[in-house]
Formats: sequence, C-alpha cells, structure tokens
Amino acid sequence: VQGAASGPDPGSEGDEGSRQCWKEKICQILGEIQAPLSPLLLRSLCHWLLPKFLTRLFLSVQLHRGQLEMVLRAARTPEVPLVFLCSHQSQVDGPLLSFILLSQGIGLPRVAVGACTSPRLRSLLQRLGGIFLPSWSELDEGLPGAVLDAYVQEVLRSRQPLVLFLEEPSASLRLADPARCWLLRVLRALQDGAVPDVLIVPVGIAYDVAP
Repeated sequence: VQGAASGPDPGSEGDEGSRQCWKEKICQILGEIQAPLSPLLLRSLCHWLLPKFLTRLFLSVQLHRGQLEMVLRAARTPEVPLVFLCSHQSQVDGPLLSFILLSQGIGLPRVAVGACTSPRLRSLLQRLGGIFLPSWSELDEGLPGAVLDAYVQEVLRSRQPLVLFLEEPSASLRLADPARCWLLRVLRALQDGAVPDVLIVPVGIAYDVAP
C-alpha cells in the first residue's frame, strides 16, 4: 500500500497534504470492503433471528458429520487459515453457512458478498462479516488493488475463516468474476509469504427446493 501511495497526488500540495489525501483514499477503499463487526447485532442474529428464520424456511438442515469433524480438525491447525470455496444456490447461502460455522465453534467467517445490494443492506451485511470488492474500475492496478491485497493478507494472517462463492446463483456453472478476483488475492498472499499455507475446504450446498 505504501508503494502504491508513493506517487504524487495532483489533488494536494506538499508532502503533508499528499499524505493526508492518500490516507483518506485508503480509508475510503477499506470502508467499501469491510466495516467493524457489531457484537450486539451478531448476538441477536445468531441466537434469535437466524434460528427462527431457518426453522420457518426449512424443515431441516443436514450436515455430513464425518466431513464436519474433518473441518473442525483442520480449524485447529496452527497458523493456517481456512478458505471455504462454495457452490452458490441462493442468497440464503451466506447467512446459513455463517450460522453453521459459528455454531460449530469454527468462528465467524468473512463472507464475500456480491455487489448487487442496496447501500443499507450492504452496511448491515458488513456489520455481520460480509466483505465486498471496492467499486473501482481497475482493481489490479494502483491503490485499490494494493489495499485489497493487504486486506486479504490480514484476514488470512488473523486466521479468520474466508468464504468465497464460486458462481452467481442465477448463472451457469462457471467461475464468476468476483470469485476470480478474490482467489487471485488469496494466491498472491501465498506467493508473498503472508501465510505459510491455506487449507481449502470445498462446500456443496443443495436444497430440495431453493428458497
């Protein structure tokens, strides 16, 4: 990030003004990616709202116990983060998977969310662990890409579970552009040595009738 912000900023004059301008831009980009978690909102959601919602929506939720035990063992691997690569059938997938991981003691994941959300819904999802690609046209160049790279590295270093949906719910079975962008950041974190390794967990989600 420092390297990307080392160039001259035409919008300010002097070193101090330039540094302040870069800092504001970095905070703006980071604010588009994530927001501080809300413990009160998380407790309300996980202990009351989400269980009521799921019991009204589904007759049951089935997990493969043997595979879940493997994931729990993997979560105890020191200094190695978990990255869940998921199929995507419905907009309910993110809350459902977050609830399952949190209830099993794996921790609250950071869930990559698609950009097609209203500003209010985006703000709510960010408070619950949702992360978004910043709305910049060229993420692979300049400051936006550098901030996104640094953010993913910090998420992996802190061993927060990262959930990436590989396709869009209404699209054909192909890798979605946002998923490609997130996966590139994970690969760069490995290549740069930010983390020694990453445990990839494939997740299949299926419904008798998709909500």
